[in-house]
Amino acid sequence: MSSPVKPSGQAGQGSSARVSAPNVAIAGVTGAVGQEFLKLLAERDFPIGELKMLASSRSAGKPIEFKGKTYTVEELTEDSFKGVDLALFSAGGSQSKKFGPAASDAGATVVDNSSAFRMTEGVPLVVPEVNPQAVKGIKLGKGGIIANPNCSTIIMLMAVTPLHRAAGVKRMVVSTYQAASGAGAAAMAELEQQTREVLAGDPVTMEIFPFQYAFNLFSHNSPMGDNGYNQEEMKMVHETHKIWEQGGDAKSSITATCVRVPIMRAHAESINLTFEKPLSESEAVALLKDSPGVRLMDDRGGNRFPTPLDASGKDDVFVGRIRRDISQAEGVGLDLFCCGDQIRKGAALNAIQIAELLL
Repeated sequence: MSSPVKPSGQAGQGSSARVSAPNVAIAGVTGAVGQEFLKLLAERDFPIGELKMLASSRSAGKPIEFKGKTYTVEELTEDSFKGVDLALFSAGGSQSKKFGPAASDAGATVVDNSSAFRMTEGVPLVVPEVNPQAVKGIKLGKGGIIANPNCSTIIMLMAVTPLHRAAGVKRMVVSTYQAASGAGAAAMAELEQQTREVLAGDPVTMEIFPFQYAFNLFSHNSPMGDNGYNQEEMKMVHETHKIWEQGGDAKSSITATCVRVPIMRAHAESINLTFEKPLSESEAVALLKDSPGVRLMDDRGGNRFPTPLDASGKDDVFVGRIRRDISQAEGVGLDLFCCGDQIRKGAALNAIQIAELLL
């Protein structure tokens, strides 16, 4: 039986050696994020010794090509991680809870994309541009688990953290417009199928969501809590507090409304900020223009601002519509709009960037 999750302070103790070409396992390799892991590992020329491709028993035996070599998908089990230095998980929360600690016990450093360990005490929750210091002391091949935040949280914090550090976010109100990609490959396929069916006048197939998705929008499909907020909304609140506190930043008041919209890929967010100290539009623009991983798109004259299509397939989070909140006193409130690719920066890219911090 696997032991409890190792806190970050325990990972890597007793060794300062770095692994130049780690042995890598990808758990959930056949899913949308798993496939994006492979693309990004190749694009970023991530050093790999040996590579294991892991998925459920349904996918075991499937051939997958990576960098000119054909690999065979193996069934994910507790014995899959012998000799593995880095395990990238995107197999779902239940699978992460079952196999993540086993991977850590076997010596693999786990970067987990699910919600399984995000709020676990001692497990770093990391956006590399925001709180890279949270992984200090963790060494590849020495066990330990690092959590990848929720996609909406990552996109929001890429846009807001530079402003928070300059003026202190006292209160944040965020509304999200989330793509099918956030619900996985099956949801993307159902949106495409429904669109064809609606345009043809045929009955609409509804297997993933209880609502028609095509030409519609609805409250995020995560479970609803007693307080009237769904889990996605509360993830944005709790995860932001943890990430900013790990980075030594003050706690802020946050409220969120998350909505699923009928687009394939890339989430959009409308964000309203109240600051502790005055921050002008021009100062905010200058800060974001110089922020790693952020691309400014803020053309008022041309009414040209970020769209999900702009962000799809891109690494950067696009930010624009930066303007004074006229309902607040001069200088203390701003509005902005951002878009980010949920599969890349919102999931796979962020996880690989975490792994790059450990090299």
